[in-house]
Amino acid sequence: MTITPTPRQSDIVQAVEEAGPQSIEALADRFNVTLQTVRRDVTRLSEAGLLARFHGGVRLAASTTENIAYRQRQALAADEKRRIAKAIAQRVPNGCSLVMNVGTTIEAVAHELLNHKDLRVITNNLHVAALLSTNRHCEVIVAGGVVRPADQAITGEATVDFIKQFKVDIGLIGISGIEADGTLRDFDYREVRVARTIIEQSRQIWLASDHSKFQRNAMVKLADISEIDTVFTDRPPPQNIQNLMTQHGVNCVIASAANP
Repeated sequence: MTITPTPRQSDIVQAVEEAGPQSIEALADRFNVTLQTVRRDVTRLSEAGLLARFHGGVRLAASTTENIAYRQRQALAADEKRRIAKAIAQRVPNGCSLVMNVGTTIEAVAHELLNHKDLRVITNNLHVAALLSTNRHCEVIVAGGVVRPADQAITGEATVDFIKQFKVDIGLIGISGIEADGTLRDFDYREVRVARTIIEQSRQIWLASDHSKFQRNAMVKLADISEIDTVFTDRPPPQNIQNLMTQHGVNCVIASAANP
């Protein structure tokens, strides 16, 4: 089942991501609504695969093999993704080359690049291509390969071979999860192969990740945090991740609500 979460439902998911399993009563108190309202919300969220219910409460649906559906990911942490996107766009100079891969945060960045000039963007994301093609000052190059119906991502050997032709200024990638040891992980090994190629063919690697991705698990290793030049996020990462970033000289840009 696919749903577009309401703002409160998105906040419930974030509360469980941040604080762990929650009782129905605690959620009702937190959001100042009735128990019946919370039960209705968590029922819809569990049916959509965003949360898992247990007797008297709710927890994350902790799948490491399958990502949340595309439309649901678009709605989750939407404000945070917009802030991250603005922070990235402010640092993208006119006249540069980029590779942009898949993900809802990367698509938010595309929205923020519509007024940039003299960009050359290579992408395996049809949503990004469609958005940036409306900017007449931007040349968009779409990678070949197999289109994934769920989110219009293009993956496969042809995609990898196509991207290998280029060396770009900035590789902009998203991620599904960052483990406590700094491992970047995703769900689809085909998507990971494309992202690995982007890392290899870029002079700088920028990672766009909202706070919910930190210490979230996924199945396939993409890279280590030490391979990233700059991380853009909306809240300070957990201390252990901050320590790793400092150790490896990884820059971190916090696009907070007070400092977008």
